[in-house]
Amino acid sequence: MTFELPKLSYELDALEPYISKETMEYHYGKHHQTYVTNLNNLIIWTEFQNMSLEEIIKKSPAWPIFNNAAQVWNHTFYFTSLNKVENKVPNWVLLEMVNRDFWNFEEFKTKFNDMALKNFWSGWTWLVLNTTWNLEIINTSNAWSILTMPDKKALLTCDIWEHAYYIDYRNARAKYLENFWNVIDWVVIEGMV
Repeated sequence: MTFELPKLSYELDALEPYISKETMEYHYGKHHQTYVTNLNNLIIWTEFQNMSLEEIIKKSPAWPIFNNAAQVWNHTFYFTSLNKVENKVPNWVLLEMVNRDFWNFEEFKTKFNDMALKNFWSGWTWLVLNTTWNLEIINTSNAWSILTMPDKKALLTCDIWEHAYYIDYRNARAKYLENFWNVIDWVVIEGMV
């Protein structure tokens, strides 16, 4: 099996001014593509060459196959849930869950951003649904993926590796997180609940 860089549902400049075309050219076009290329090269003639991306993540050793496979999956998940849309909050089902578990949407955003700022390492901040149908915000470091946690289902992720925001925001992760909320496609995320 050969993996390919997944196509975006939007143009590279569609997220401006919050995420620039230049960032997308590097983040999606170069970083994401490199993970795909590396994974394809690493799995040739191994037990993983005919597995799905999810199987590779769940069965491969910690690195380097795992790192590249998890980064392909994490980045695909991230880019799929972005788009510049009018609806800046989720619709009723997810919004009710957010209100139940975080008091209200603004409090949820504050807690999510706080978790992302406290994630010392490069990595990911996730909104997940657990097995009791409660929402949680968790951090993973480096390439670690929610797919390694069978009791969690990913709904939303924010890439907090510096390559996701450095061109646009330099070292101002907080500003990147503040603007992240302007490019979330809640329709896609609600489809995963």
